[in-house]
Amino acid sequence: MPLHDASRPDLASLELLVAVVDLGSVSAAASALGLAQPNASRQLSRLERRLGARLVDRGARGSEPTAAGRVAVEHARRVLDAADGLVEQVRSAAGAGRIRILASQTIAEHLMPTFLAALAADQPGVPVSFEVENTAGVIAALRRGRGDLGFVEGLEVPHELTTLEVARDRLVAVVAPRHPWALDRDVLEHGIDADLLARTPLVVREEGSGTRDVLTRALAPREVAEPALELHSNAAVRTAVAGGAGCALLSRLVVAGDLREGRLVEVPVRGVAVERSLRAVWSGVRPGRLEGALQALIADGAERG
Repeated sequence: MPLHDASRPDLASLELLVAVVDLGSVSAAASALGLAQPNASRQLSRLERRLGARLVDRGARGSEPTAAGRVAVEHARRVLDAADGLVEQVRSAAGAGRIRILASQTIAEHLMPTFLAALAADQPGVPVSFEVENTAGVIAALRRGRGDLGFVEGLEVPHELTTLEVARDRLVAVVAPRHPWALDRDVLEHGIDADLLARTPLVVREEGSGTRDVLTRALAPREVAEPALELHSNAAVRTAVAGGAGCALLSRLVVAGDLREGRLVEVPVRGVAVERSLRAVWSGVRPGRLEGALQALIADGAERG
């Protein structure tokens, strides 16, 4: 393939095409991109000539993509995303640019304040983006190069990612104060066994969450009952359990305040290990400019432990 292909579109033209389709007209796209409308029209025409196809039908009501235009826009979005990723990753590798952090929900709520405060102190003025996903979402984002560092709960991560344990956590079974288990002294003193827990419909997090993954693995190879409820946040699970929806296994970090104030009651579980590792995860070389914040987080986890 030649080093320069005259039919290859430039990024500015692809950005214009996407804007025309998203905003519905050349004039709106030109305004959004800071272009004069005649210049935008000429740029769009040049792109169509380069690709050898009409991409947009222009009419009194605006602009609509043709069949070829819809294909071009789909690819243009991917090319622009890849170009943005190239800039971000090169700047990150050079120790500059925005720092992209992702964390699963439990870690985001309870450990990230320490990490983000330490990061701000270590890297003043450096922009930081922070997204909350479940564990599966964090790992998927790192695999696609959408983050510099992730934090996950659970037992396993893909072999192509590197991990570092930053804290330990334990899942505890909790019920509402009026739940039959909370009213049974023998249960509170001696607990329930893992077989009974597996047979009990639980209030659980969604598939892909670290909490759900640890629970499933801990109860294996027992057959687990269908959930009583499946919810997408720790707060929703806590609220449902406190309202009498059933039993849940949640991080001690998440329910510490509820246990202290009597909104939930812990039920001991025999015959199952529900400890888990909270881990930092990254792809490639460990990001050196995040080292200070990572060590602060590890020290904070040791104090909690």
